Amino acid sequence: MLEILQRLDANSNDIGLMVELFATLRPKRPTDGARATANVRTLTQLLKGDPAHALALRGYARNLLAARRHASLYTEIGVLSNDGFFTELKHRIASRILPPALGNEYLSDAIDQVLYKRTDYIWMSAVPAADWLALIDVIHTGAGTATRQGSNLMLPGLLDAIQTLSYRVCAIGLEPKLTNFHTEMETYESPFTGQNIEVNAYLAAYKRQLAGDEVAMEDARHLLVMLDQCETVVMKIRKKALSQGTSIALTYLLVTLTQSINRLRKLLYLVDTSGELAPDANAILPQAATASDTQFVQPVPQQGLQQRGPDRRQAAAVDLALELVTAHNNKYMVSDLMRDNINLLARNVTENASHTGEHYVAESRTALFAMFLQAAGAGLIIGFMALFKILFSYLRAAPLVETFLFSMNYSLGFVFIHLLHFTVATKQPAMTASRIAAGLQSKDGRNIDLDSMVELCNKVLRTQIMAVLGNLATAIPTAWLIAMAWPYLTGHHLVSQGKAMHLLADIDPIHGPNLLYAAVAGVCLFLAGLISGYYDNKALYTRWAQRIAQLRGLRWLLGPARLQRFGTYMENNLGGLMGNFCFGIMLGVMPLLGFLLGLPLDIRHVTFSSANFATAMVGLDYHVSWQLVVTSVAGFLAIGVVNLMVSFGLALWVALRSRQVRFTHGWRLTKALVKRFFRGPVTFLIGARAVPALTFDEPQLLEKTPK
Repeated sequence: MLEILQRLDANSNDIGLMVELFATLRPKRPTDGARATANVRTLTQLLKGDPAHALALRGYARNLLAARRHASLYTEIGVLSNDGFFTELKHRIASRILPPALGNEYLSDAIDQVLYKRTDYIWMSAVPAADWLALIDVIHTGAGTATRQGSNLMLPGLLDAIQTLSYRVCAIGLEPKLTNFHTEMETYESPFTGQNIEVNAYLAAYKRQLAGDEVAMEDARHLLVMLDQCETVVMKIRKKALSQGTSIALTYLLVTLTQSINRLRKLLYLVDTSGELAPDANAILPQAATASDTQFVQPVPQQGLQQRGPDRRQAAAVDLALELVTAHNNKYMVSDLMRDNINLLARNVTENASHTGEHYVAESRTALFAMFLQAAGAGLIIGFMALFKILFSYLRAAPLVETFLFSMNYSLGFVFIHLLHFTVATKQPAMTASRIAAGLQSKDGRNIDLDSMVELCNKVLRTQIMAVLGNLATAIPTAWLIAMAWPYLTGHHLVSQGKAMHLLADIDPIHGPNLLYAAVAGVCLFLAGLISGYYDNKALYTRWAQRIAQLRGLRWLLGPARLQRFGTYMENNLGGLMGNFCFGIMLGVMPLLGFLLGLPLDIRHVTFSSANFATAMVGLDYHVSWQLVVTSVAGFLAIGVVNLMVSFGLALWVALRSRQVRFTHGWRLTKALVKRFFRGPVTFLIGARAVPALTFDEPQLLEKTPK
């Protein structure tokens, strides 16, 4: 390190020495924060011991900065471009494979050369801000008074970046995707154009003051008010999107707009000379953001924001520098782009599922019995679907044709069940998991009511059990009656003894991979839930009811009133129809996909397995051992448990991730559920006779751990 300092030339602008200097600060392991801190402190002590080295380093660093443009670093790094999601995704993938060429014109390229390792932000963030401030201070102090006159070297780039970001916020705020979604911006004056006018006036006065003119500067706090108004519009659009749907393009615009506003706040704080902007650290953050919304706003690192005045502004500059380094090292990371956009999009998709999930939570014994009847209706239809599948298998068709027939049997059957307002038990978890995740989003953003969560989970569990019982209560008798009637219609059993043993082997939980196949079916159920939420979101966002009502051909055929009802039905049920149809396709295609890939891919579904069990019993004329009966019954019950656990677990995981919530009290919740079961098993399984009276006991609160 000392040898590099001795070779420094204050008049040089060769970046090679800076690369070597940072190489001495970089620890062998990026997570070794102690070593990185020690290296920074060593450099600080060496510069304190020899002011000539500090003077040389200051001049050298100034030459590097003066020779490069700064504005793009503040406007592009850590802020998504305006190219759109898929263009940005393609750019990042291409840049990961073949990075772009580096030049000597831009400061961002210099950072690429100096901090060339993607893990550099880890050790740099591990060094306390106080040590970075001490290093900056010794370089600045060792320069002497004569060389401090040009201390505003970074200021022109900051001012240009502020102007660019202001124009960008204005342009994005006037995008048709936003204005058409939030029409109030067309009725009243847009805050996005207003902030641009105010920022331009502020910058014009600022530059005149730098030129030596006596200009009365506008109160910079007014700019924060304008940005608050912009942020309020963004929050309104997000909340509106939860009920009216969203798209990838709209989500990308909202993320980009939020990042641009947040960066604009930080730069305004750094250039403000009045000392009135951001009286505390929280003022740098958007004031309109709530506890559930700040997850999409990059917070200001506050490890060095305890000082006041110029020291405080220096600390804010260090924090922004570390943020830029972090964003710069990860600027080609596809996962960051996916996280910033998909989390917000998934929130809207799962939000529609959570509203649907409210219909799958029985609040009383009457609602529980109604759920049983709906599930029983579905079981009746599934009994016939199992029959059609067996008949299709007798055709000995080509694999692709057979797969098509199986898929249509599943898909049209599930769609028919949905049209009749019946319920397939295994379709519930993807919906109820989102409902539970919505319950975990507490009102104050910090605490979760454990008693309310136990009550909700109990309702979900008892409703799910009742739905499974309803499916089995009719699927098994229906399949049994069909198998019993088949010999009277055709003169032979529906299935031969060999086929019957094959059906029983398909539900054996011990001597085959049937539970693995049940897990595959659970994954399909989870994906069907996501598809359902996606199309519900799409139908709301694209206004299907209004678009269908405008079809002149259907209006002539059905009449205006019927067409309006049809459009409303399609908007409210598109997700359910598409989810059921795609679920059937996945069930039908999975065996063929496993055969083609040579992988253990197949499906086992609890209701079909139970129907096949009844059919096999008739085909064998009941000449089976009691051990085989017990194994088969345990098999289709185990298949049901795996179906439910896998689909529910995946759906709950996605719902929690979309809300940026990590629930760490699962064990306490489980113990509370077990205690409630033993306190009243009957009430736990079928609910109380009537809704209990309200009590005023203080609920037990748990702290929520945000991600």
